[in-house]
Amino acid sequence: MNSHAHTMDQSKIKGGFPALMALAISAFAIGTTEFVPVGLLSTISDDLGISITLAGLLISGYAMGVAVGAPVLTALTSKVSRKTLLMSLMVVFIIGNLVAALSASFFLLLIARFITAFSHGIFFSIGATIAADLVPSHKRSSAIAFMFTGLTVATVTGVPLGTFIGQAFGWRATFFGVAILGLIGMAASAILVPKNLKEAAPSSFSEQLKILTNGRLLLAFSITALGYGGTFVAFTYLIPLLENVTGFSSKWVSIILLAYGAAVAIGNIIGGKATNKNPLKALFWMFVLQMIVLVLLTFAAPFKIAGLIAIFLMGLFAFMNVPGLQILVVNLAEKYVPSAVNVASALNIAAFNVGIAIGSFIGGFAVDGIGLIHTPWIGAVMVAGAVALTAWLRRLETE
Repeated sequence: MNSHAHTMDQSKIKGGFPALMALAISAFAIGTTEFVPVGLLSTISDDLGISITLAGLLISGYAMGVAVGAPVLTALTSKVSRKTLLMSLMVVFIIGNLVAALSASFFLLLIARFITAFSHGIFFSIGATIAADLVPSHKRSSAIAFMFTGLTVATVTGVPLGTFIGQAFGWRATFFGVAILGLIGMAASAILVPKNLKEAAPSSFSEQLKILTNGRLLLAFSITALGYGGTFVAFTYLIPLLENVTGFSSKWVSIILLAYGAAVAIGNIIGGKATNKNPLKALFWMFVLQMIVLVLLTFAAPFKIAGLIAIFLMGLFAFMNVPGLQILVVNLAEKYVPSAVNVASALNIAAFNVGIAIGSFIGGFAVDGIGLIHTPWIGAVMVAGAVALTAWLRRLETE
């Protein structure tokens, strides 16, 4: 590290935390909008007169928007100043949620979700690099984790709160609320994120192709999609499962989502610590445990106490792998394609969302074809794929 970088490191510590807070607030708004339809599927499907499975497209369609948007827009906007880009993304986010709140038809709602999703993918890919640049080099992964807490806290509080608002005042109120959150995030970024951010070296499409031809990175992206996405086969249809299979009334739903969110938060903290030393080994065991829990949920779902315990455990392991998967990809990119770490990070955000899309899509087929109760074990089959691929990548990396 040269002396210039060292003095920069010293100054970063002072300005870093408020800016990280601003990023976390925006991440909270974005995370809430991604997952809040999970709690509102029944409400939206009743209101718009569509099936639960069609309403499920609000999650898989959004995830596809993130997956498409993240790598493409990260490359296209590489010359735009980071702060300007951050502000523009929040504008897109606010407009998308306002359109969703005002949609009279399912088609318009779906399009609004798809547009909002474009801001999501690129926000997390540039947000992660901004967060890493705000702190000294040895605190980088903690800074990224801190920004992602916004996403985690969204699952803990944003989604149950959004569900509660949606059940009390109608689902449109929830999207209005999220648009206001976006406004707060944008104001916080305007005030707290410094103008003089280090500009990322523009990454060309040829750099992106380099990543897509690296076998180990492709393996890592597949692990992300299967390991993270497997849970969404069941999670997307968790509320109908709780109401129709376990027999909880809708007023319990927000409380159960709150408990699920708490489990997610605990899992995220454990996951961050557990994957610091050896991400691959830790991830392998996390996926094994998640696979077992999903199989158990299939048998526990009809019973209230057993079902709740299984759902809490599902939440615990569902996001435990997130810090590890992100660190794994950054490590592999630094090792094999150091010029395109940013893009690798963006592609991994895309992989998370491809996983969500595949998971919720398969879940929809299962619900229509064989019934809600089968979603957890089908998710376990996806996670089993991640177990196998993680074992394979471990063998390659230890050779």
